[in-house]
Amino acid sequence: MKLSAIWDSFVAVMRKEFVHVRRDRATLMAALSIPLFQLILFGFLDQTVRHVPTVVVDQDRTSASRELVEQLEATETFHVVLVTSDPGEARERIIQGRAKVGVVVPPQFGAARVGAAPGKHASMLVLIDGSDSVVSSQALAAVNGLAAKLNLEAVSERIGSAAEPVIDARPLILFNPSGRTANYIIPGLVAVLLQIVATLLTAVAIVREREKGTLEQLLVTPVHPLGLMLGKLVPYLLLGMGEMTLILLAMRFAFSVPIRGNLVFLFAMAVVYLFALLSLGLFVSTRAKTQAQAQQMSQLFILPSIFLSGYIFPVSGLPWPLYALGRILPATHMVEIMRGVVLRGAGLMDLLPNVLALMALSAALLGLSVRQFQKVTA
Repeated sequence: MKLSAIWDSFVAVMRKEFVHVRRDRATLMAALSIPLFQLILFGFLDQTVRHVPTVVVDQDRTSASRELVEQLEATETFHVVLVTSDPGEARERIIQGRAKVGVVVPPQFGAARVGAAPGKHASMLVLIDGSDSVVSSQALAAVNGLAAKLNLEAVSERIGSAAEPVIDARPLILFNPSGRTANYIIPGLVAVLLQIVATLLTAVAIVREREKGTLEQLLVTPVHPLGLMLGKLVPYLLLGMGEMTLILLAMRFAFSVPIRGNLVFLFAMAVVYLFALLSLGLFVSTRAKTQAQAQQMSQLFILPSIFLSGYIFPVSGLPWPLYALGRILPATHMVEIMRGVVLRGAGLMDLLPNVLALMALSAALLGLSVRQFQKVTA
């Protein structure tokens, strides 16, 4: 008798829980999509850096320098996006983030390589962007590997002669020559921390009003939806700016990370970024039914922002669908802006594509949250 009562209770409660799980679609989606997303990401992610944007400064203009460009491309680590004779062009493109490597081929490179310039090596200066430690370390290894390969080929062709190297690669790590992990990690971490705090705080803003029963009171007042949404955003915006100030102070004085760019420009971009995040949080809040559901839904946006923004993994190793998804996330552009301003001293014109993308995403997300709120209250 007792066993049948236990069995009936077990079956009844189990059925009730299955009904709750089926009805709570946000929890079900989070439970299924987060592991699936991580499986796809880590399964297809290739951390081998390929096709690094590279500028070649060819001051030699000989067949030897043109052959060097082809050999750089053949490594598949480098992708030559520009060949120029201006050394300043390579550094400028690296500051802008449009290139990660600059190879300077000096005059007389070809003559030194074939031995027409006795006592001289065919030297090349390699400028590497140190603000991305993963890319810089693999680019450095690829450059040294190419130089060793060319020297080995030259030695094998000159059997019996002095085995002297003919290619001399001289790498120079820019912006983070010591390779400090903090210099690379912390600027990107600022964008990630703001993402977590701002999205989670605002994700419960509207749903909290609904749960307390005060949303109806707001709706009967002559409040414009846009005004209501902006009123919800501003307090969290000020809180986010205060948080960013504390993080930057800790970054500069506790971790000794230099800030080479303009702080006014950096804070202006933080305002735009926070508007995008807060608008995203409000959109989630208008879709969720409970505060717990809102927090679960916000996690669906936070995880891709961490993994696809280039903060942890180089974007060059992402499959193109994930790369495309990463480009529509505000965190992707803020991570690039933070590293550009803090480490490379980049300005508005240097980071203009990221600035415009961030502004467009902010406006689109704000409009989306206002439209969704109007649908909810209609």
